[in-house]
Amino acid sequence: MKKNEEGWWASVLADESCFEEAVSKNDDEKALAHDWEKAKKLYEEDAIVSLEVIAHNHGGLLVAGEGLKGFVPHSHLLKSNNNDKTKKEGSLALYHGKTLKLKLIECTPEEDRAVFSERAAQVGAGQRRELFNALKQGEVIDGEVTNITDFGVFVDIGGVEGLVHISELSWGRVGHPSQIVQMKQQIRVQILSLSPERCRVALSLKRLYDNPWENIHEKYQREQVVPAKVTAIVSFGVFARLEEGIEGLIHSSEIPPSERALLQTEAKIDVRILEIDAKKQRMGLSLVLEGKNG
Repeated sequence: MKKNEEGWWASVLADESCFEEAVSKNDDEKALAHDWEKAKKLYEEDAIVSLEVIAHNHGGLLVAGEGLKGFVPHSHLLKSNNNDKTKKEGSLALYHGKTLKLKLIECTPEEDRAVFSERAAQVGAGQRRELFNALKQGEVIDGEVTNITDFGVFVDIGGVEGLVHISELSWGRVGHPSQIVQMKQQIRVQILSLSPERCRVALSLKRLYDNPWENIHEKYQREQVVPAKVTAIVSFGVFARLEEGIEGLIHSSEIPPSERALLQTEAKIDVRILEIDAKKQRMGLSLVLEGKNG
C-alpha cells in the first residue's frame, strides 16, 4: 500500500514547491523564524493553532505566527472547491492578513517543511489518534464528499478526511472527478491505506466493484463488432464506452473525416475491436459505418 500512500501525498502537495517561492518573496525574516520544538509539540498533541496568512501563490497560502511558519495547500482550505486557476488565485489573494485556525499535518524539520490544514482543524484537538484507531485498512465505510479537486475527491469518513485519487474513482477513464461525484454526496468507499502519524487516508471507490478488465477476454475478442457510446472527443480520436469501466479509443486514423464532424458526446455507435490490452486496461477500436459491419 506504500505506493498508494505516496500517490496520495504527491497529489495533495503537488504545488508544495510554491512554499519556497512564497517564503522568498517575504522580507520579514524574523516573522519566518521557525520554532521546530514548538512545531513538533503542536503536531504530537494534534492541537489547533491560529496563524496569519502572509503570502500566497497558485498552490496555496503561506502562514506564520507564534514562532511557526508553514504552507496550507489550496486543497486543505475550507473554501477550496474552485478549479478555475485564475479565480483560484484571486480567491487566495483575499486571505492576506486573515487569521486561520489550523492543524499541523506534516512536520519535517530536516526538510524545513511544515504543512498545515484548515480542514483538519474542523476535528477537535487531540482527536486524531482516537479517530484513526477506529479505522481499519480494507474496511468499507460511508462518507460525505467535502472537496473535489483535479486530482481526486476528499471524503469525510467520520471526522477524518481521506482522499480518493482520480485513479481510484472508476475502472474506466475519468476526465475529471466531478464527472463521478458531487459535493456533499454520500458515498461508500474502501480504505486502502492509513498513516495516522501523517494524517493520511487513501480511499477507493472503484475497489467496491469487480475489475471488468480481469476477465475481458471472456466477453470481448478482436474483430468483434459491439455497440458503444461516445464519452469524449479529443484531438487524436474519440473515446467510447462499451460498458461501465470499459472504454476504448477510436484513433483519428480510424475515423473518416466526413464522419468525425457527426460524432457527438453520448452518441450511440458501433465499433470494431482492434486490440485489447487487459494489463494496461486499454482497447483500440475502429468506427463501423452504417451498412459496413461485415
